Amino acid sequence: MSRSDRLPQADGGIFLTDGGLETVLIFHQGIDLPGFAAFPLLEDEAGRAQLRAYYEPFLALARERGTGFVLTSPTWRANPDWAATLGYDAETLARVNRHSIELMERLREDAGASRPILIEGLLGPRSDGYAPAATMSARDAERYHAVQLRVLADTPADLAAAVTLTYAEEAIGIVHAAQKAGLPSVISFTLETDGRLPSGQTLGAAIEQVDAETDGACAYFMINCAHPTHFAGALDENGVIGERVRGIRANASTRSHAEMDAAEDLDDGDPADLAERYVGLRAALPNLTVLGGCCGTDIRHVRAIAEAFAAV
Repeated sequence: MSRSDRLPQADGGIFLTDGGLETVLIFHQGIDLPGFAAFPLLEDEAGRAQLRAYYEPFLALARERGTGFVLTSPTWRANPDWAATLGYDAETLARVNRHSIELMERLREDAGASRPILIEGLLGPRSDGYAPAATMSARDAERYHAVQLRVLADTPADLAAAVTLTYAEEAIGIVHAAQKAGLPSVISFTLETDGRLPSGQTLGAAIEQVDAETDGACAYFMINCAHPTHFAGALDENGVIGERVRGIRANASTRSHAEMDAAEDLDDGDPADLAERYVGLRAALPNLTVLGGCCGTDIRHVRAIAEAFAAV
């Protein structure tokens, strides 16, 4: 069976995923994450134990609720530029990407779930996830992200997902690179308080551009690292959004990206209110199946979301 056949979240049914990994580790567990990078924790047993302790409650929740689960590797910063700032060369970076999927495999094996658990190799943007200092052409983005994708393709990862993307060309390059590596791909854009990408493009236009320039090769799209109040009003702008967006990983806080960058505390919002807002997105996003969180969210938020969707 090819990897492209193993994406049941694209066929309906709820798939939970985790919350804001980095914010949980920093603010709840007091772990220092230089560069907001969680992947260095894979380098020793203590770090791996901290990662396991983070993921296990989410897997238990999916088992309890009888849902599928998308198990996302802690590799958002594990690309060449960000890793170089932490002292990783190409060889050690490839090793840590492989180790991330090995840990996800062990977690999946230990979960004892009756519903599918998909391992998702995670990519992040080359530049800043809120306000990129530089942008790339689609061709340059393909070359850049192919480094990480080739490693992930040589593991049991079921798919690759790129999250917190800020402009369409980087997404296009990632989809092309994933195709060549033989991995299904998911693209998740972040949105500003006006519901647009940081590039200024509307979400619908960005999705249409990615699909047009990749022949629709992206398995589905998501929205992450924004609060539902930022984008709920922009979802009916274009029919392609309702058709192609299948996942939400929202922030707990209504703060803007600029406010979050400047904040020294964690705003974890109101889990019940966030869950209600997720349910309220169903009319505009009829294909919504993948539910999780981003900055400020933890197991409380994802549990509230799961309970809210079970109630309807």
